[in-house]
Amino acid sequence: MKVLSMIQPWASLFVRREAKYESRSWRTNYRGPLAIHTSKKINKAVCGHVAIQSLLGKHGYTIENLPTGMIIAVCRLESCLKVTKNYETWATVEDRKSVSRNDYFLGDFRVGGYAWEVRDMRVLDEFFSSKGKLGLWEYSL
Repeated sequence: MKVLSMIQPWASLFVRREAKYESRSWRTNYRGPLAIHTSKKINKAVCGHVAIQSLLGKHGYTIENLPTGMIIAVCRLESCLKVTKNYETWATVEDRKSVSRNDYFLGDFRVGGYAWEVRDMRVLDEFFSSKGKLGLWEYSL
């Protein structure tokens, strides 16, 4: 299965669907099943933001109990949309979809970047410990 590693707290907020898109500076032609992996790194400065603490708290998370170094969810990568405009509080992607609110707040929607859109997110009942890698990588579940 293809896997994408993400830094915390973004990984947990993404799999809990606080954001519809995962923003990346690069695109992929891959479409299909995708596992979400949490890197060992936690961005502690971001976790100190009141809005992030509130979003994490909705799901029972704090900086102390965020899972790291684990595959925590599976989904299906449906599209990889190029960011065409950024208005500083919202953005537009290539199919004229608007990116705003939590989606915008939790991502990096610089013009020329990409918004990865997924469907059928399922948080795993049991997390799998794994060392992450850059880019998309393979893991046998």
